[in-house]
Amino acid sequence: MMADNLGDHEERLEEEEKDDVDYYEDEGDVDDENEVTEYTFRFKEGVNPLDFVEDNVLTSQPYKLFERLEFEYEALADKKRKAPPPLPPPDTHSEGAGKKARVDDELGARKTMEESIKAINYGGLQKRSKRQPKKRGRQKGSKNKPNREVAQKLGEATLYFAHGRYEEAISVLHQVVLQAPVTPDAYHTLGLAHDALGDKKRALGFYLLAAHLMPKDSSLWKMLVYWSIERGDIDQANYCLSKAIKADPKDIQLRLHRASLYLELRDYKKAAESYDQIHQLSPENVEALKTSAKLYKRCGQLEHSIHILEDYLKRHPTEADLSVVDLLASTFMETNDHNKALQHIEHARSVCSLGKELPLNLMIKVGLCHVHLGNLHRAKTFFGPLEGENAAHHIDLVTEVADSLMNLGHYDCALKYYLMLEGTAGCDKGSLHLKIARCYLSLKNRVQAIFFFKKALHTLEDNIDARLTLASLLLEESRDDEAILLLSPPRNSDHTVQHSEKSKPWWLHEKVKLKICHIYKAKGMLEEFVNAIYPLVRESLYCCETQKQKVKVRKRLKMRDLHERVKVLDNRGADNLFHGFRPVATSADLVKAGRAKKMLQKKEEEKAKALAAGVEWQSDDDADDEPLLREHRKTPLPNILKDEEHHLLIINLCKTLATLQRFSDALEITSLSLRLANNTLSGEKKEELRILGAQLAYNITEPKHGFDYVKYIVQQHPYSIAAWNCYYKVISRLENRDTRHYKFLQSMQGKLKDCVPPILISAHQFTSGSHHQDAARKYLEAYKLLPENPLINLCVGSSVQYSSSIPSCWPGIIGSFIL
Repeated sequence: MMADNLGDHEERLEEEEKDDVDYYEDEGDVDDENEVTEYTFRFKEGVNPLDFVEDNVLTSQPYKLFERLEFEYEALADKKRKAPPPLPPPDTHSEGAGKKARVDDELGARKTMEESIKAINYGGLQKRSKRQPKKRGRQKGSKNKPNREVAQKLGEATLYFAHGRYEEAISVLHQVVLQAPVTPDAYHTLGLAHDALGDKKRALGFYLLAAHLMPKDSSLWKMLVYWSIERGDIDQANYCLSKAIKADPKDIQLRLHRASLYLELRDYKKAAESYDQIHQLSPENVEALKTSAKLYKRCGQLEHSIHILEDYLKRHPTEADLSVVDLLASTFMETNDHNKALQHIEHARSVCSLGKELPLNLMIKVGLCHVHLGNLHRAKTFFGPLEGENAAHHIDLVTEVADSLMNLGHYDCALKYYLMLEGTAGCDKGSLHLKIARCYLSLKNRVQAIFFFKKALHTLEDNIDARLTLASLLLEESRDDEAILLLSPPRNSDHTVQHSEKSKPWWLHEKVKLKICHIYKAKGMLEEFVNAIYPLVRESLYCCETQKQKVKVRKRLKMRDLHERVKVLDNRGADNLFHGFRPVATSADLVKAGRAKKMLQKKEEEKAKALAAGVEWQSDDDADDEPLLREHRKTPLPNILKDEEHHLLIINLCKTLATLQRFSDALEITSLSLRLANNTLSGEKKEELRILGAQLAYNITEPKHGFDYVKYIVQQHPYSIAAWNCYYKVISRLENRDTRHYKFLQSMQGKLKDCVPPILISAHQFTSGSHHQDAARKYLEAYKLLPENPLINLCVGSSVQYSSSIPSCWPGIIGSFIL
């Protein structure tokens, strides 16, 4: 082996491409027909192999360097193949040139004839040599013999290694590879020595070099495959597997390993191709064929999957494996082509000399095909072997029959087979009871349906659809309390446990909350209705807002974080050295500590209220002043603003919150809905929400949040006394420095000269500010428009009475209005 790999380097491709390749040279050159020899790894002249290994040690996947070098070589070779042929010399039209051309034609014809005669004499079996003689460079077969000094050092290193003197062996082998860089035995022994010393990375580098210098040694590639798998480097294992298969194409085990790696990488197409190749190399391996067909179907190549199965049956007309027939029939049944599935099974029974006896699984498939084709009566004859005591021994087949019958609407027949399994051990009781319940539900037998739904939920308590269906059945039977209990959290449940979207308990599911809130609403249980649905609606609206734009929110802090921040203030205790002084902390930390203290006090108050009301308190992490981008969470109620039912739910929630005097919460929901309703709600729905917001505005502690609602109402209905009454109730509680109101009144008075309410409101505000003359002037403007209105007359008189200084012309003016 060593003698075969020692020797001089072959010539490179072309001299002008020499600098494009880093570490390798190829054996051979390009022949007259631009045929490039197969790639073989070689070191570039002047490259230190030890440095090459050290470079590989520093990388996580050393095989990639070899892969890149091979890719570069292939690119250069491909470029060379595609190069245009050299142009012929210019035609001189001389007699000598013509004579030479005729001689070349005669020689070519003679050569072609000689080759033809030679092919006939040897029966055409003599293969053309892959490498044509080169025009330049050393001829093939002139490799040098192994250097005696190198051979001696190799023997010396082998002895050192055998006696466990690994460092000395490595030192000698370094001299060998520097003197003879293409000695694979040296690299292999270096790999063994470093492996014995526990240096796996360097050992791997030397093994890779040895394998690339001996590409036909499949055993070395196999070892590298196992090493790569042990390291968890699947890509490198796949690379080494490809090399090992190229070295030994008939090794089935190697191809099985590669197929398994493709499956691990979820490359199902390549895995299917690998199993297909295994079957072609080993036609008796039917499992490889079936696995290939399943994988082709999985990656969407259904026709190819069917083709390879049918091709197998054609090649084995009488001794076909019936498991292939089973798989092929199943594939056709999955695509609703039951006629073809039936034809293949019947053909297998007649051609394979099976007579009338079919394996039970195929017999059941025949019956299922007849069911789908509408021959229920005939199908029952094939299901006979499943009845009685046999059902317990064929649970999967009985379940398959019952499922097919139920899916096709034959609930009576399906129920018969499901009930066969009820007392059988080994089947999934929860799933079985659920299917029985659905059959009874489809047969309008509510009593039995309720009974089996309850049995199913003992095992499948997280099945939301089953729980909701059972709740609906209980409501239809006027068993409302049972329905509420079914949808309420268990008494021993821990509400404070952290959960994710996938692991959250069933009682926190959105559908469950919606169902129970409708029950509460129908029964007039307003507190329970709000507690069930308010957090869900609020979270959904905030999620919609987050998805609409990237909103900056504050970082949520845990209780322990709040207590940690408050410690800055606690350092002023009586036993503290700095008692009575300002805490030693930055201004920012003091601000955070003060906010944290307020948050803790608020939490304690909420907890006390909850405990006093007999409700279990659930802490919600508050926010602090460290802004973060809010994560895009999944909206609990999708299309909350588009769905008619959800919009009605929002209106009912806000009205119920107002009934319970939770005006701020109701206004928050209304404001969020309107803020997000630009393109989702109709004009009527927006109007309804604005009217609701205006009604809520004058009931909350801080009416400034409702000013926009009442402003909008009076803009839409400027002559409505009720709208202006609502507006006045809100602005009468606003702070005096709120300029929005004054600007709006001036605008409305300028636009609507004949509108009395804004004039009166302006006059009332002058009166409240003790500006009686200005008030009297405004009241007189209103009196001019509505002289018969008793309120305006009263206001005019009051303003004149309280005016401190009345101009001399004032009585005449009043008299003229009165008259």
